[in-house]
Amino acid sequence: MYLEDDINLSATIEEFLEDEGYDVVAVYDSNEALEVLYKQNFDLLVLDVQVPIMNGFELLQSLRDSNISTPAIFTTSRNSIDDLSQGYSVGADDYIKKPFLLKELHLRIEALLKREYKTQEYSIQIDEKIIYNINIQEIQKNNQKYSLNYKENELLKLLVKNKNSCVLFETIFETIWSYDEIHSVQSLRTYIKTLRKIIGKDKIISIKKQGYMLV
Repeated sequence: MYLEDDINLSATIEEFLEDEGYDVVAVYDSNEALEVLYKQNFDLLVLDVQVPIMNGFELLQSLRDSNISTPAIFTTSRNSIDDLSQGYSVGADDYIKKPFLLKELHLRIEALLKREYKTQEYSIQIDEKIIYNINIQEIQKNNQKYSLNYKENELLKLLVKNKNSCVLFETIFETIWSYDEIHSVQSLRTYIKTLRKIIGKDKIISIKKQGYMLV
């Protein structure tokens, strides 16, 4: 969930994060945020501090008092050490000063989510016989375990996150390969082949000249 009362900034951040593969729910004041939070579960909260009704600090304090422990990042132009201290004291996990680069926000989100995933069991039931554990990069099928390498795991994670939707080649290359690596179409095909051998060829389909989809 993303809380920001500046509509133009909110739209920019929302579009950027969705392009990076995230599902974003944008809200514009703390009451709207509370309504959404008590109906849905989120992996991460990105909260502006200076918002209507309750500010971001008060909102997060209220959530923590209600035992909602979802990781949270504050974004704010308030940059005194007292503001920083208050942000962390009410339960924030990170704090970004405005203005910030979109890439910086993305890197901080990625780091926080990776840290969060490592502290919890995170298994996904692909079908009645297949369980995928993201944290330990492992697939269990018919009581047999298959270990995945880093890129195989990142690829399957991306496909699972976008199940029943085509993940474009461009998105795959940007996500799986770091900025200083040269992506390889042949390597991608090899990773797909490996995953198909484990979970079944019919589970990952090719969308001609576009990408792949987990069904």
